[in-house]
Amino acid sequence: MIVMFTDFGCHGPYLGQMEAVLRRQAPGIDVIDLVNDAPCTDPRHSAYLLAALARWWPAGTVFLAVVDPGVGGRRRPVVLEADGRWFVGPDNGLFNTVAVQHSEPVNWFEIVWRPPQLSASFHGRDLFAPVAAALACGKAEGMLRPWQGPDLSAWPVDLAEVVYLDHYGNAFTGLTFRHDWEGRVLRVGGRQIPQAGTFSEVPEGEAFWYCNSMGLVEIAVNRGSAAQALGLAIGTPVALTA
Repeated sequence: MIVMFTDFGCHGPYLGQMEAVLRRQAPGIDVIDLVNDAPCTDPRHSAYLLAALARWWPAGTVFLAVVDPGVGGRRRPVVLEADGRWFVGPDNGLFNTVAVQHSEPVNWFEIVWRPPQLSASFHGRDLFAPVAAALACGKAEGMLRPWQGPDLSAWPVDLAEVVYLDHYGNAFTGLTFRHDWEGRVLRVGGRQIPQAGTFSEVPEGEAFWYCNSMGLVEIAVNRGSAAQALGLAIGTPVALTA
């Protein structure tokens, strides 16, 4: 299947235009609109959300991931292969977390194919979508060439910051939960937040942190918005007590 991960939002023509290319060039392949509200023009924080989500998809899945503020500029169009999953999009950090969190070697490729017409501002539709469709159909020969990949020596495996705010105001962090963090207190915005197993374990209106369904440390308020109650935003730093 092909999975779309973007910061396009649900309004405007962009998702539909990209999906139309996929439907035309990969007929019969399932297309899933997974995320369309990734942190806007922010590949660094989006990278931690993408990596957490990607773990739940089977080998053979092609992720068409477009958070691309440098579209039309000097950044490379690339493909990352990690454990049989393919990631198609810009080389701007969006795939770096997938690579550094992966225990086995990964393979990077530069996209060398170009369409007859390439918009300067919509590579998602004109370049990345056709390559994703070709990979899903096993017809990408000649489109890619091996590349050594970016320098990841300074890229952190985990990020102690808020990386995503969902519809409810819950705040995902870039920290992958570890069992030795059980019982620790999380510091955020000058507040001390206790751990709980789930929402029903705390009184209504109380803030807590927990291991969410994707394995990330998440901050929530029972029957409320953690973003509003705690003044959280993408990039807000967090810390767990020792």
